[in-house]
Amino acid sequence: MPVLLPFAAVFIWSVNTIVNKMSVAVIAPGAMAFYRWFFAILVLTPFCLPTLWRQRRAVITYAPRLALLALLGMVTNQSVAYFAAQTTTATNMALIMSLVPMLSLFMSIQLLSQPLTVRAIVGAGLSISGLIYMLTMGKPLTLLTSGATIGDGLMLICASSYALYCVLLKRWSMAISNWVSVYVQALFAVIMLLPVLLAAPSQNIATEAYPLVGFAALGASVLAPAIWLQAIALNGASRTAMYMNLLPVMTAIIAVIWLGEVLTPYHIIGGGFVLLGVGLSQQSTRQTIRQRR
Repeated sequence: MPVLLPFAAVFIWSVNTIVNKMSVAVIAPGAMAFYRWFFAILVLTPFCLPTLWRQRRAVITYAPRLALLALLGMVTNQSVAYFAAQTTTATNMALIMSLVPMLSLFMSIQLLSQPLTVRAIVGAGLSISGLIYMLTMGKPLTLLTSGATIGDGLMLICASSYALYCVLLKRWSMAISNWVSVYVQALFAVIMLLPVLLAAPSQNIATEAYPLVGFAALGASVLAPAIWLQAIALNGASRTAMYMNLLPVMTAIIAVIWLGEVLTPYHIIGGGFVLLGVGLSQQSTRQTIRQRR
């Protein structure tokens, strides 16, 4: 179970990246973004509402923080990804999101007073080099002339937003349960995403889109976080977090099998440098924690 639980959560999130890509053809990105959290709230309400009522005073106190977290983690990160999926591949999406630990590390220098290490700098250099190599299809100089795709740029925004979300979550210690925090953030997200839904070309859910919306709402937004929290309880946060390194690998494999995407040498080389750089950055973080102890 200590191995199976985090592996299962990462697998669900990997499949959800594929769902992001598949949804482009059957539902407007703005509608997908809204309905994902709308249906997640419907499922969570019977379980979270009683606890929310008991912790209502604390929730009111933390409301501004929860609203900002919702904007970063659920609106900007997870919802912008649906728009990014229109012009980039699922493999690129997963590899760009693998930069989150490294981006969080550098944001922590300012927000959490975490020292900068040589390994972190080297890791950042490797990751950025690998990312450029991958996004330019093995021809880095073309970045100066043609740049990257809009989808790749949007995914960089998603990764940066989620990195800041993770750092603020560590910085702000809030005396409410994890599920109440997620539930209130989802409520804020639905309110923020309502104008996005209304601005979408269509607010309808096509018949073929229901399984995709259902998986995003129930699998990626409810089941996977529940499994992940249980994995943290069994393994600890640091050991569980290491399983996130499997996300781009699993997504790439599923994308090849399910979507017919081609895994090219520039994906393997560039993605390898990205993961190596992230690994070095994470190692420098663990060393800093041990030194403080």
